[in-house]
Amino acid sequence: MNSLDYRPFAPVLPPSRARALPWLTVLAGSLLTLLPVLPPVPVLPPFGLLMLLAWRLLARFSLRPWAPAALGLVDDLLSGQPLGSAALLWSLCFFAIEAVEARLMVRTFWQDWAIAAVLIAAALSAGRLLASPWNAALALPVAAQVAVSVLLFPAASALVGWIDRRRNYA
Repeated sequence: MNSLDYRPFAPVLPPSRARALPWLTVLAGSLLTLLPVLPPVPVLPPFGLLMLLAWRLLARFSLRPWAPAALGLVDDLLSGQPLGSAALLWSLCFFAIEAVEARLMVRTFWQDWAIAAVLIAAALSAGRLLASPWNAALALPVAAQVAVSVLLFPAASALVGWIDRRRNYA
């Protein structure tokens, strides 16, 4: 924390708004799939998943353990994926992070990025298997989407870090 930004007597966000902010940012990320963007190859990253992973890795207690199921269900409704796929996959991502945290006591940003990269690749690959026929040739578009998503994760974590600082010290 920068000592110039520290304001101990500044009014903080009410607890209800501070608790709702992580939920709203994940929902806003999921709403980005509704933008009328038509790339030649579907490489638009799952912004809702990126925000969810960033919140979980940076601010552990900002979302409840059951939050990925509810947020994933909303993402399924908005993105057109089969109902329940993101709810299942996002919950499995939370379980995987819990398993990693049980082994690692302290993590660096690079470890968070690696954890997020593995989970993003697994979630997108499993989502592809759930949503499309088995014989569909989608390996290259999914690989491109994974690459774009992994490269955008630092931006999502920087945004979550900035929001979390403002949420706590506003």
